[in-house]
Amino acid sequence: MNKFFRLSSWFAIAGLTWSVGYFYNARYGGELSWLRMMYEQKMAVAKEVQAPQRILIVGGSGAHYTVDAKLMQETLGIPTINIATDGPIGLDVILPSVADVIKKGDIVLLIPEYLLLLDKDGFGDRSGQFGAAIGKPGLGNIPPKQFAQDLMLLGIPTLKAATKSSLDVVEKGRLTGYYSDPITANGDPTVMKKRTNSEWWSLTIKESVSPHSLRRIQQFKQEVEAKEATLILGLSWIYGSTDDKTLDNIRKTATELGKIAPVLYDKETLNVKTDSSLFADTHYHLNPDGRRTRTSELIEQFKAANIK
Repeated sequence: MNKFFRLSSWFAIAGLTWSVGYFYNARYGGELSWLRMMYEQKMAVAKEVQAPQRILIVGGSGAHYTVDAKLMQETLGIPTINIATDGPIGLDVILPSVADVIKKGDIVLLIPEYLLLLDKDGFGDRSGQFGAAIGKPGLGNIPPKQFAQDLMLLGIPTLKAATKSSLDVVEKGRLTGYYSDPITANGDPTVMKKRTNSEWWSLTIKESVSPHSLRRIQQFKQEVEAKEATLILGLSWIYGSTDDKTLDNIRKTATELGKIAPVLYDKETLNVKTDSSLFADTHYHLNPDGRRTRTSELIEQFKAANIK
């Protein structure tokens, strides 16, 4: 009896500890919690905006922090919503996570950063945890072993995260995170992230798009068209290298993607930029001037493609 009692007590304590960790990680305080809240806000915006035709921007942070949906809307006259989230969620989880808000007449503009395009299985560091956090555990058919590991870690705050949160409370009087800033009515970010204590270096693209990513995007096209919507693709802007291997891999990527759907990009530069003053904190994220320039170019490419 004593042994059973001790075992039961251990499970109860472990369950309580995991629940506290889960609340911090997924509900309030941890980075995943802010990502979940931003995602839910974007989904709410997309469900609220009703029109015969809309443009939905899909992707990771390389779309969230680079496309000005409001500028697109004002210029094209089509309601535009930025529902992009975070690359480490993985392509196989990002795509089904937005499926519910796609409806007849929509134009879905998928702009996946190379982190997503080059990935071999469609899953990232946050795949299983993100699905569980938004109430859709196993979203994207994540492998059972990875899902179990992610679910276990969902209840364990890291020392780095706990330390940051403690400093936030002391210095700011509240908890914050990378995605805790408000978004606009179009789903755009309101705060520019700044690069600190790190020198710029040119990003190289060492491979072209993976077979898995091509298959998943092809499947996504079928899913979009089943809803009588239209899929178009875009290459990310990057602060990158202009070496032959990088450019060749981007050309191959654009060619393969073009077999699935129209691809919007600058045929001369391949969206590789060598001016770091356009960028914010990463090789993908743009500052306000960069976002306006990139979006204005995207609008012209959209018009030239004559997408209806």
